[in-house]
This record gives sequence, structure tokens and C-alpha cells, in this order.
Amino acid sequence: MTAIQSLQAAAVEVVGLSKQFGSGPPAVDNIDLRIASGSYCCLLGPSGCGKSTTLRMIAGHETASSGDILLENRNITRLPAAERGTAMMFQSFALFPHLSALDNVAFSLKMKGEGKAERHAKALQLLERVAMGHLAERLPGELSGGQQQRVALARALITQPRVLLLDEPLSALDPFLRIQMRAELKRWQKELGLTFIHVTHSQEEAMALADTMVVMNRGTIEQIGAPREVFNRPATEFVARFMGGHNVLDTAAGKIGVRSDQMQISPASEAPASAHGFAAIVTDVQYQGTYVLLGLQQPGSRPSADSTAELSVMLPETRFADRPYTQGETVQLSWDAAVAHPLQAPRA
Repeated sequence: MTAIQSLQAAAVEVVGLSKQFGSGPPAVDNIDLRIASGSYCCLLGPSGCGKSTTLRMIAGHETASSGDILLENRNITRLPAAERGTAMMFQSFALFPHLSALDNVAFSLKMKGEGKAERHAKALQLLERVAMGHLAERLPGELSGGQQQRVALARALITQPRVLLLDEPLSALDPFLRIQMRAELKRWQKELGLTFIHVTHSQEEAMALADTMVVMNRGTIEQIGAPREVFNRPATEFVARFMGGHNVLDTAAGKIGVRSDQMQISPASEAPASAHGFAAIVTDVQYQGTYVLLGLQQPGSRPSADSTAELSVMLPETRFADRPYTQGETVQLSWDAAVAHPLQAPRA
């Protein structure tokens, strides 16, 4: 059996997991999460939300203050990192600069006492798998960012993990390469059949990669779901604002979210009768190619204090060309009740 063939996926479950640093608020606060076997899961949220701390506790690089971590129903909470069946791929790639790509990949097998010929054969097999076999003798400094990432992935896989943990692995790459590499990560995950748990602060990256998105805020989980579900029906005001592309509105019936591309806009003089709408002033016009993004504000509102002050509408480029809107223009915004969904208010 080859190194690739023997890789086996596994489900991860955390139960009541918490992490406390000092006397401040917990970094991770009593979260429950189950990640399906063979899935691609993204932990998503702003800086300081607890996503990286959660990943590090799963990896064994941070000790849990309370709660349990299970891998294939085996409690790994107190096990050393090397005995968990996980492998970590770091943001910086953390390659040894003085070792070739081949020796970087083979390093963990060397530490286990495996012979040179055998460990090099396994390392080369994995480098071939990530299209790096022809550069096996190069040093990390002689490789591009994308090539270094492939080497880092092969190095993580040589330990035959059941779960691969990725801590913002694309953030050091330029935008074009980031898009290319996330497509490769998704392909490798499907081909290997492994469970990937990927931390990112990028909504676009998470939606492109994940089978399951876990949106975190202040150490807790705000919402878990497929990308389409989370984007179309954010459960809370925080998720709607963090994901972007939504307007959060206070109505007589309560707080609601309406997608920016589902808002309707009309010149004030041509406003249709609608039970759901109000006047607004265009504050910003941004051409985005296939669409134009309009920023708007209700008259008299203050962005710093009023949650309905900053609004947006996405107009198809052709519609904007037919009837442009200009900064300072008063318009009428409205929406159909069917496209609005209720939002939970922020936690105190």
C-alpha cells in the first residue's frame, strides 16, 4: 500500500471546548462542533474571534482549558500533537531554508529513524503528486510562493494524517496565485478523501472552498452551514454584516436582512408604491465590471451610530447604463417581503 493510498479520512468533534488566557474573556467559549468525515470545513471570522485558537487546540499546539476533542470517536484532548493523527499546514509554510524540497518533505520520517532511500522514495511520491517532483532538489528560497506551498502540503501529508489542519495557508500569496491555489487545495482534498479544516478571515475564500462554513465571533459559533445557506440566510446580524452583500434593516416587524442584489432602487420622482421601503441618498458609486455598487444612507442618519445608515445596492452594469445614479441623488429603496429574512440581534 502506498503512502497516498493508506491515507484515511476521519470526523472531528469538539464538545464544550473552551480556552482561557489570563483573566480576560475566553478566547474560545464552550463551543460544540462536528466536522463530517471527508469534508472541507472552513473556520471563518474576524481577527480575535477564536478560529485559530480552535484549530491549534485540535492540533495539540494549544491546551484546552475545558471540553473534549474527538477524532474518529477517540478522545485526543490530552494527547501530544504527534500522536493525534492530524497534521498542520502553517501560514508561513515553515520550510527549513537549508534543506531541499525533498529533504523538507522527508524530514519527519528521518526523525522517526526511517532509512534514507525509503523516506526519499515516499517524499518523492508525494512531491510528484503535487506536481513538484521535477524541483525536488531545489531549496525553498529557489521556489515561488505557490511552489513552497505545494512542498508544505506534501510535508504535511507524509505523516499520513487523517485530518489536515490549515492555518490561513493562502494569506501570504498574491491575489492571482491565491485563486489558483485554492482551486488546487479543493482538488487535492477531494482526490485524497481527507478531512480538511481550514482557518481563514476571507469570506470569498471560505465560500469557494468549504463544504461547511463555521462563522465565529468573540469565541463562539454564530452559524454553521453550507456556504450557500450561510450567505443567503445569515442567522444573525453579525453574520449578515460580516459576510457582506446584505443590508441589515430595522422594521416594525423586527430586524431583517435583505441581499444587496435583491434591493430595488428607483428615482425619487418615479418611486413605486411599496409597503417595504424608504428614501435614501446615494453616497458612493463604484463600477465593478459586471455590476455597479451603490452606497446609500438614509437622510439624517449617522453611520457611526445608526445600524441602518450604511446601505448598498448592486445593480447590473446594463441597468446602471440605462439609468445612472449619481452621488448626492435622493432615491427610493424597496424590497419584496419574500426576499427578507429575520435576523437575531447581537449578543450583549
